[in-house]
Parts: sequence; C-alpha cells; structure tokens
Amino acid sequence: MIPSLATLLVCQLIGEALVRTLAVPVPGPVVGMAGLLLALVCKPAWLAALKPTAATLLQHLSLLFVPAGVGVMLHLQRLGDEALAIGVALVLSTWIGLASAALTMAWLMKRVAPPEQRHER
Repeated sequence: MIPSLATLLVCQLIGEALVRTLAVPVPGPVVGMAGLLLALVCKPAWLAALKPTAATLLQHLSLLFVPAGVGVMLHLQRLGDEALAIGVALVLSTWIGLASAALTMAWLMKRVAPPEQRHER
C-alpha cells in the first residue's frame, strides 16, 4: 500500500512540477492524473498494484471535503454578501455545460448514425 500511495503522490508531484515549470493554466493533480493514465496504458500490470490503494482512498473520499466545509463555514458572511453573483454564476455555468453537452451529443449522433438514417434527415 505504501509504494502504491507513493506512486500516486509522485504522479501528482510530477504534474504539479510540470504545471509550474510550463506555466500551464491547469491544476497540477489533473496533469499528474493524465500522466498516471498514460503510465497505466503503457504498463497495465501497474493497475493491479494501484487498485486496492485507489479503492481505499475513494472509500474515504468524504473526509477530504471536511476542510472545504470548514472553509465555507469560516467565510459564511462573505458567501452571503455575494450570494447573487455566486447564484448567477452557478446557474449560467450549469446551463452552458448542459447546452454544450447536448450540442456535442447531437453532433456526435449525426456523425455516428447509420448511412440509411443519414438520408432521412
């Protein structure tokens, strides 16, 4: 379990180092996760070693939200002061996300439709 956890943390560290070195506007852990995905594609045997540790981390994922919840409670007054802006941003971003997903799905369905259905449209 320790080597697997170390592997996951090293992937995160490499991602963070790449982001800071290249000044890429992407979170370091995301780049590290992409690197881990590439490593698992190249060496599928690593999956068996990492899977138990990853499953354990996922089982206790809710504990990682405790600091965020404490931060929200600490800044509750500020959230209340900016509730309108936060609400508008949440609603608009949700609508934009849903619309882009729907348009992408419609576009993909047109491209993947069987040839006999393409002529009907």
